[in-house]
Parts: sequence; C-alpha cells; structure tokens
Amino acid sequence: MLNKFALPCHPTGRVPLWLAGGLLVLLVAAAPWPVYADGVTARAAMTDARNPLMELSTSRGNLYIELFPEEAPNNVRHFMALAAGEIAILDPATNSEFRPRYYDGMRFHRVLPNFIIQAGSPVYHPLGAPDSPLADEINADALGLNRIPVMNADGSFNSMLNITSKSDFDTQILKPLYATMGITALGDLRSRQNEVLEALQGMTVKTAYENQGYRYQTRTPSHPVTRGVVALANQGPDSNGAEFFISLSNANWLSGRYTVIGQVIEGMEIADAIGQVAIDPSQFSRQSTVIYSINNLD
Repeated sequence: MLNKFALPCHPTGRVPLWLAGGLLVLLVAAAPWPVYADGVTARAAMTDARNPLMELSTSRGNLYIELFPEEAPNNVRHFMALAAGEIAILDPATNSEFRPRYYDGMRFHRVLPNFIIQAGSPVYHPLGAPDSPLADEINADALGLNRIPVMNADGSFNSMLNITSKSDFDTQILKPLYATMGITALGDLRSRQNEVLEALQGMTVKTAYENQGYRYQTRTPSHPVTRGVVALANQGPDSNGAEFFISLSNANWLSGRYTVIGQVIEGMEIADAIGQVAIDPSQFSRQSTVIYSINNLD
C-alpha cells in the first residue's frame, strides 16, 4: 500500500530531479526563516566585554547570557562552577562524590507564560542539591527601594509590593512589622496602634523587605528584574542555590527579593518560545524544554 506522504520514484528508485528540485523550493519557501544568534553577535551586544559570556544551549535553540560578577560575585561564581562541573555533589545512595555538569540534561520545569521560565531545581536532579545555600547579593539602595514608600498618598499600597488581598498585606507587611516592633499580643497592638500607623506611613519598600528578613549590601550595584534578566530562584532570604529563572517581562515586584546574576543579550526569542506553553512543576511534561549545556565562551 502506498504511503500518501511518499515521494513518487523513478523506476531506478530515485526521485526525479525536476520534482525533487520543485519540492526543495517549496519547502524552503514554506519554512519560517530562523533568527540566529551566536557568540560573535552576543559578544558585540555585551554591556561590558570583561564579563563572562555564557551559551545556554537548549532543545529550542541557544541563548547567550552576560553574567554580572561585580554585582553578585559569589552567586555568579557558584553558577559558573555548577555549569562547568566543578562542584562536588554527594550521592546519598552510594555515598560517593560526583562533579557533574549540573545543568546538562535538565529541563525548564516551570513556565509561566509572559512571566518567567525556570530551571535548575535540585528536586529534578538525580543527585539533588549541590551544597549549602548562598546569601543574597542585592543593593536595595541602587534599586531605589529606600525611596519608594509602601503606602501611596491615597492610602493604597505601592504596586511594587504586588499586594492583592488582605492576606497578602498581613503576611508581607503587618506580621513582619509586629515582629520587628516586638508586638506579640492583642493588648500590645491596641496600646501601640499609633506607633504601628506611623511606621506604616513612613515605611519604604526596602524597610518592608528588611522586616521580612532580607539583608542588603551597598558595595556593588544591582539590576532590577526586567525582561531578559537572569536571577536565582529562592525560598526566602539567603536561600540561593542552583535554581534560576529568566524573566520574560518587566517584573519590578521581584526586584530586591531575588539576586540578579545576568542578562540574556542574544536569543531572547528562544526564551519567548520556551515560555509560550505553561509547564506545571508538579508533573513531567514532554513539552518542557531541555537544557543541553551551559558553557562559558571566554
């Protein structure tokens, strides 16, 4: 039985040249013209040629990331060492140490379209977590968080806090404030409600985050979380590890809470393609994008 997709063949078994040529023209004309990024064009796009340039190779194409070692030296060094296979990981099953190229073969396990693509979680690595978490490296003053009030003049909350409910307000602002002020009982709150109100009215975003446990430095600059930024995922203050995300949009409400380690400077269309389909981290999806490798091009 003939396969309806098979090419008609010459009696010798060869495809007639006239037909093969015509089909080739049609296929070339029908195929989308890809946009290619490479190390040469990426290097030309760098903000500082002294920074490390990383090639993130995926099943959808390559992204090129300029790292910011002056902003987050410890976390950038750790990311590069993981990618290069320089960090020992203990396999609990055999009690043996391995130095894998940590990211090779992992997937973007969490995708929120138009928001972030995320990879590198030890939950999805056969050897688990590589080592102890690292401290944040964030300059809140450089981000202007020390000048942004928590409350607007009309009494609403600054959109940067992304507070959408009373529960958010209680969790992000009130409970940390009470803990900082040493308020532990309802009676304390009643007697000090004017102090609480004054604190809220004078509170900046930096102070709100410090109440939550974040600690900032002023030695180095910091990038805000904007489109194309590469930052480390965390579970709260000073809990940075191997997991990272790439922001697909400007997300100022993440600035000050996530350590930025770099920026996609070429191949952002690949990140957008990865981010087109939502991926739930709680279940495996064949639609998730595979990381082949992350290489230092310097």
